[in-house]
Amino acid sequence: MSSVADRPAARPTGARASDLTPAAWLEAGQSLLRRGGLRALKLRPLAEELRVSTGSFYHHFRDFDDYQGQLARYFAEDQVSDLIDALERATPDPIARIRLLGQTVRRRGSSRLAIAMRAWAESDPRARAAVERHDTLMLDFLSRCLIAVGFTRDEAEIRAYGLITLGLSKVYAPHLDMVSLFDSLLDIMVARPD
Repeated sequence: MSSVADRPAARPTGARASDLTPAAWLEAGQSLLRRGGLRALKLRPLAEELRVSTGSFYHHFRDFDDYQGQLARYFAEDQVSDLIDALERATPDPIARIRLLGQTVRRRGSSRLAIAMRAWAESDPRARAAVERHDTLMLDFLSRCLIAVGFTRDEAEIRAYGLITLGLSKVYAPHLDMVSLFDSLLDIMVARPD
């Protein structure tokens, strides 16, 4: 059985237009956002990402504005809820859940997507609401994990905030091993003061 961190994000390759689901279009949009930010999110590159015609887009979405609204909701709701559910099923150990979340975020490039969503949120209330909902769900998940290992709610919320901002940082530090950095910082964040 594969773990949450091993499962690839859904991305069709060479799919027929009739085989595509709205989720496939939303995943493709997230891929464009990850790579190029909001300026990359246009209908033609989206169709090219899926290797279909632009006309097939309208089988699932009224127009591009409708698509963007659904893309914002997708970032905030089902995707995050499904990830949290999978992490909770994967292991009973709350710290192992946080480590698995870190691995999943790195593998999926979720930090780049979250940064792009935050930039989009500066100009679109739908994206702003999505980022706020995403952060609420992630802060709650991380806080619950940290409370389960003995931190007070206040301590857990501060550490959860630190973990999220760690995931969003873009600090240039080529001398650090970025693969082990998250685990090392997590060890510091979950250490109880003496």
